[in-house]
Amino acid sequence: MTHKTIRGVIRYTSKKPERLDQERGREYFTLTQQVDGVDVLLAHCEIDDAPNVVRDVAIAMNHEDSSPLDCSVRLSVGNRFEGTGWIRFGDGVAECESFNQRDGRISQRVETAGRVLWLQSHPIIGDALLMRLYDLEQGPGKQFFSDLYLTSPDHRGATGPLLFRTGFALVYVGEEDITVAAGSFRARHFQVTDTAGNLPEEHPPYEVWCTADDDYILLRAGAGGYMQTHYELTELERD
Repeated sequence: MTHKTIRGVIRYTSKKPERLDQERGREYFTLTQQVDGVDVLLAHCEIDDAPNVVRDVAIAMNHEDSSPLDCSVRLSVGNRFEGTGWIRFGDGVAECESFNQRDGRISQRVETAGRVLWLQSHPIIGDALLMRLYDLEQGPGKQFFSDLYLTSPDHRGATGPLLFRTGFALVYVGEEDITVAAGSFRARHFQVTDTAGNLPEEHPPYEVWCTADDDYILLRAGAGGYMQTHYELTELERD
């Protein structure tokens, strides 16, 4: 038995009428599922909209539920270095050591109520892995999760990195067949809701479709409101 590697590309486009379907960024990811039950995600993310964002993420998480183990993030904004940092999660504690343009050197140690269930370091592929939190045995519906963490409360992940506590609900709509640039798939359809009061600015309505299997690979996603953004899997390779 050996590890399994999944590679893919996600295209970012706009749904604003004046920019309809224009490319606004891209993401290249590698997800390695190790035999010890740990998944390691490497993601390179580019957002072209000014000020442009370039982000590189390496995050390790438990395969069973995507709960985080450790993470490193480096990002540039507007073609300039913005910040870099390393985060670790232990039993009842989360730690962060980082440096960014706004705050300089930051050391955080946060006491947590048991194991932290999720860290969003802002690659779009992570928005699908997040859905492992939802208990599918309960069927379609809504489940709320608290004590989750972000590396940036900015909707584009263009600040930090640091530990930011949040919470929100996941809605499971059900399974459906969809076709994206990477092919046709059986998909699970989710929504992220109830971000009001948990972020500095409420996140617009967000829809996510992922593979209806144990991999939870993002197939398609879209944010409404002022964002009007669309994300689609264009390439997928599974060993």
